[in-house]
Amino acid sequence: MSSYLWKPSQNRCDQSSVSQFAQTLADQGLVDWQGDFHALWQWSADQPDIFWDQFWDWHGLIGDKGEVICKNPDQMTGGQFYPDGILNYAENLLADADDSPAIIAWREDGGRQAITRAECKQRVMAMAGWLKSQGVGKGDRVAAYIPNIPEAVILLLASSAIGAVFSSCSTDFGLNGVLDRFGQIKPKVLMVVDGYRYNGKTIDRRDINRQLRAEMPSVVASLIVPFLDPDIKPDDKETRFDDALNMATPVDHFEPTAFNDPLYILYSSGTTGAPKCIVHGGGGSLIQHIKEHRLHSDHGTGDTVFYFTTCGWMMWNWLVSALAVKAAIVLYEGNPFYPGPERLWQMAADEKLDTFGTSAKFIDATRKSGYRPCDNVDLTHLQRICSTGSPLTEDGFDFVYNAIKPDLHLASISGGTDLVSCFVLGAPTLPVYKGEIQARGLGMAVAVWDENGQPVIDQQGELVCTRPFPSMPIGFWNDPDDEKYRAAYFDHFPGIWRHGDWATLTSRQGLVIHGRSDATLNPGGVRIGTAEIYRQVEAFDDIHEALVVGQNIIHDGQQDMRVILFVRLADKVTLDDDLKKTLSRAIREGATPRHVPYAIIAVPDIPRTRSGKITELAVRDIILGKEVKNTEALANPEALEYFRNLEQLNESD
Repeated sequence: MSSYLWKPSQNRCDQSSVSQFAQTLADQGLVDWQGDFHALWQWSADQPDIFWDQFWDWHGLIGDKGEVICKNPDQMTGGQFYPDGILNYAENLLADADDSPAIIAWREDGGRQAITRAECKQRVMAMAGWLKSQGVGKGDRVAAYIPNIPEAVILLLASSAIGAVFSSCSTDFGLNGVLDRFGQIKPKVLMVVDGYRYNGKTIDRRDINRQLRAEMPSVVASLIVPFLDPDIKPDDKETRFDDALNMATPVDHFEPTAFNDPLYILYSSGTTGAPKCIVHGGGGSLIQHIKEHRLHSDHGTGDTVFYFTTCGWMMWNWLVSALAVKAAIVLYEGNPFYPGPERLWQMAADEKLDTFGTSAKFIDATRKSGYRPCDNVDLTHLQRICSTGSPLTEDGFDFVYNAIKPDLHLASISGGTDLVSCFVLGAPTLPVYKGEIQARGLGMAVAVWDENGQPVIDQQGELVCTRPFPSMPIGFWNDPDDEKYRAAYFDHFPGIWRHGDWATLTSRQGLVIHGRSDATLNPGGVRIGTAEIYRQVEAFDDIHEALVVGQNIIHDGQQDMRVILFVRLADKVTLDDDLKKTLSRAIREGATPRHVPYAIIAVPDIPRTRSGKITELAVRDIILGKEVKNTEALANPEALEYFRNLEQLNESD
């Protein structure tokens, strides 16, 4: 059983937004609030229509709910919140446009920019006016091939202000990767930069910009942001972003949009084929994000919220929505480890961050670097750390409390692009246990089911959601009959959202994510998750990173699977027999004998997606002799070559 690490003070619990919201419910006789977060979750999962409606009123969303809270509340594939609702996403984010900070942007080269809420709104309304002057209206797509800079936020909000649909790709994508995404949605406006910086180097993107315009005839207007060269002169088909702001006639109102009108299009990783274009609605994304910021993260007026992300990861969309709770958002563009592991922690101290969001991989990399933030920078102001992207190891939990700050809320969270939010995440009134996500999302009927579709506790199974929720996709692009959409989530358990995570719901109602369902292992007919192996192996300083796949074999005339462990070693470390035995022993003792790999193989690099997630499925395809269909989805596709024709994998069992 996981060990207890931290508990919020009673005063912190009482002052939290979730306690104040729950007390409002109690005052109306809707719940019996005794401070039990899990009891509040149970009520919200049983009565999601009442929960979401009460939350709308309590927060004070700007808009008209309409007559119906949820259409078909017992049908996930037909359920829809606020079918007659009207609001505007940008209007809700830009209310109270005063002189308090809205966006603080840092660059790898040390540059810093701050924009107030009033300045942000002024630029948004001007950019919305420019978009309208180019013929952009409701439903038209606006695309951004852009670093994580304020102009990306402004274009998103400007698009929303007039009812257009926004989509973004980070600048580390090459030409084909961008075309695989934007080419499907046919944008009317494209925003680009001249280039970007990473790890002390400059990367020019002007040639790709020209090729994108040539390959996408739908683009009628192109914006360019001078990121590397402030004096860059646009070509005859481009308008500088700042010139567009200056020449535009600002719009004077926010266009009313339906609650379920599209706001933005996000993309699946696309490692097994063309990326899916996932369309998210403005109202569902807004109310879900505000719920997570206020009730799960305790964000509010005057807070400073940071998440390390690119514009190609859904955490960027989540971060932007913190403006709706009157928090300031902090952007960082560049390598988080340049020139060293202290980079982001020094920024956290300088900005007096309330929330530091990052990936589990970043926390582990900081730990293995030997850098201890608590010994080097002042993190007095830091209230919480959020971690996602992959399961945070138990060593990662320990590192946060031992080497970052002993008194903070560590929220390991999990959800994804599919819902542009979380199924399981932090709860500010609950204790933190090592290796365990604290709670299920309020208003989200999340459970873990066995293969027979029965709920289980303290047993591994499929993470599912059994009732509709507001931020379900409104569909996939170019999927008029919703065939691809239903197949993605609702075929495995008919009519039930199967998320694709292999998980355990513990008896204290915390969650442990063991890995992706399609990457789980099945040696000897027993299904096991890959995360248990990673937890043991990545605890060793000799191992920088690991990847586990299953290899199908024939054993005693029967089909079976053997576990293959790939490791990327630390500098000057050799994978000799002693290290292999040490790793195998740790896996056997920390997990089970079934988790012990048949082979442990050193590789110089491990392929990962552009959001930093290792890609087990691509490696599995390679060792099976299949070609990975879309290497543009990978940050380092050249790493796949290390996994071809490995002699250790060709030996018979």
